[in-house]
Amino acid sequence: MSGRLRIIGGEWRSRFIAFDDAPGLRPTPARVRETLFNWLQADVANSRCLDLFAGSGALGFEAASRGAKQVVMVDNNPQTCGKLRENCALLAAGRIEVVQADVRQFMERGDPAFDLIFLDPPFGRGLVEPICRQLAEAGLLAAHGKIYIETEPKLALPDLPGHWRQLKHKRAGEVAYSLYQGQ
Repeated sequence: MSGRLRIIGGEWRSRFIAFDDAPGLRPTPARVRETLFNWLQADVANSRCLDLFAGSGALGFEAASRGAKQVVMVDNNPQTCGKLRENCALLAAGRIEVVQADVRQFMERGDPAFDLIFLDPPFGRGLVEPICRQLAEAGLLAAHGKIYIETEPKLALPDLPGHWRQLKHKRAGEVAYSLYQGQ
């Protein structure tokens, strides 16, 4: 089974991207993406973005559409990465790099820090806290960079890196989402 979602703003506004169903894949709902990118409107242009657990690519494509200079999408599913690459070709999205890798292994490769990080892991697997710790240890969030975290509504976010400050938090339906800034 496959699905489609619409890019909300920017260069590719109203264009559709396709995605295949995969275990744990839940595209960020349009109203959540709209809120998130309203929060980030002054931060996206010319930024380096990292979309971990990219899935449908909704967040990364939205960032590229709104002027991010580089977006790196990471997912471990070969079919998901294939569909992301197809969507990149359809949109002529040369600013997007799709990396098929385990997120934890990707974070060990020594990339320069990112201005924006989108973290939307599969629910119910306890990944948020250890991934956030590894992001901080690897120095992948630039000074004063922002990280978006999407979780199931019942999940508390204990023990995030102490130098991350929560800027925003909301809930919508089956997701809770927060925006943090590094110090």
